This record gives sequence, structure tokens and C-alpha cells, in this order.
Amino acid sequence: MEKPRIARLTQILTQLQSKRIVTARELANKYNVSVRTIYRDIKTLESSGIPIFTEEGKGYSIQEGFHLPPVMFSENEANALITAEQLILKNKDTSFVENYTNAIIKIKAVLQYSQKDKVDLLSQRIIFRANKEQEKTSNHLMQIQSAITRFQLLTIEYMSLESNFTKRVVEPFALYSTNENWLLIGYCRLRKEFRAFRIDCIKSIMNLKDTFEPHKMSLEEYFEICKEKYLNTLDKPLS
Repeated sequence: MEKPRIARLTQILTQLQSKRIVTARELANKYNVSVRTIYRDIKTLESSGIPIFTEEGKGYSIQEGFHLPPVMFSENEANALITAEQLILKNKDTSFVENYTNAIIKIKAVLQYSQKDKVDLLSQRIIFRANKEQEKTSNHLMQIQSAITRFQLLTIEYMSLESNFTKRVVEPFALYSTNENWLLIGYCRLRKEFRAFRIDCIKSIMNLKDTFEPHKMSLEEYFEICKEKYLNTLDKPLS
């Protein structure tokens, strides 16, 4: 078997382990080959004893619980992880920093000894000037992420930048970061519309047992709606 194909098969297997469903088109685009080539690659993996399942009309999945021995990282991949670590350590959300730190320790455990020496050196030679005071302004990011994936309602006590205090029940939809601040996009049941909440303005947060119906739109569609609303306000004559 030619070397490029062996490398692609290994990468496809890693991709299958990283997501619940992967489509042939997605794999073909990622590795710049035809869909027919991906079909052949999947059959090769199956004949090698890899428990791959085809979900008609959806894509491929791998048997739950199946794992290969720890993945070996290339030097550039290991360096990228260490660079990301130094950037994330500057993040203002405590829960995010703590969980990433725990994850990177596990990743470092599978590195070769020669790689460990290099990443230790690199971590001492990279610095990001953002958030020089190491300020931590929130501790809610991981809790919100969990609520998003579980479609779980949140109750938040929120103090706006104008010092207006309100208690909201929110259907969490998405997260985005801007100017070193995390924002929660969610449907506010108090205002009956989507709102963006700065996480550092959330004074308390609680996951409710109740769930909600997933919103049938993508994050890109949400931003398009916001753009249209903004343009509509520009079209209105000044009073």
C-alpha cells in the first residue's frame, strides 16, 4: 500500500474517533480525494477489523468504546498544542483554563521523551501579552457549554454594563469571544428574543432540569439575522 494512502487511512481513523458521524464528502474534501476513494478507504479499514458502521443518509461512525493505542503527535502538532496552551492560560474564564490545563497534561503524557523536553522548552519561550494582569472575570464557560450541548435551560442573575440587575431564564444557543470577553447567545424568555450576554456580567448561574427544543438555525444564520436587523435600523428615518 502506498505511503500517502497509509497516512490518509490513519488520519481517517482518527477523524472517525473524534466525531460521532463523519460523511464521505467531508472526508473527501478534507483529504482532497474523490468520494469514491473514501469509499475504498472505508472498506479497507473495515476489512482490517475496524468496527465502522454506515448510517444510511448520514455517514460513518465507529463502534462506541473502540480505541486505538495513544495517538503519536508530530513535532509541529505538539508545538501547536503548547502554543495554544499559552494563549488559553491568558483567558479570563477560570473553568476554561482549569479544564484545558488538565487536558493538556493528559496529552503531554503520551508524548515521546524527546518531544517532552522540546515542549517544556517551548512553553518557556512563548508569551502572549494579552491579559498581562492574569485577570479572571468569570467561572461559567464550562457550565454553559454543557447546557448548550444538552439543550438545558439556564437561570442567570445578570448585571448589565449599565448596572441594571435582572434574573433571566435562557435557552443557551452559542458562545463567541471578542476583545478577550466571552458572550453567551441565547433565547431570553423574559425579553422573548435572542440576546447576547457577557459572561463576566453573570453574577450567578444555575442549570435547570427542564430542557428545550433545539433551535433550528445555525450560528451563521443567527449572525445574518442580526445583520439584517442592524441594516433595517439604518434605513429608518431619524425622528
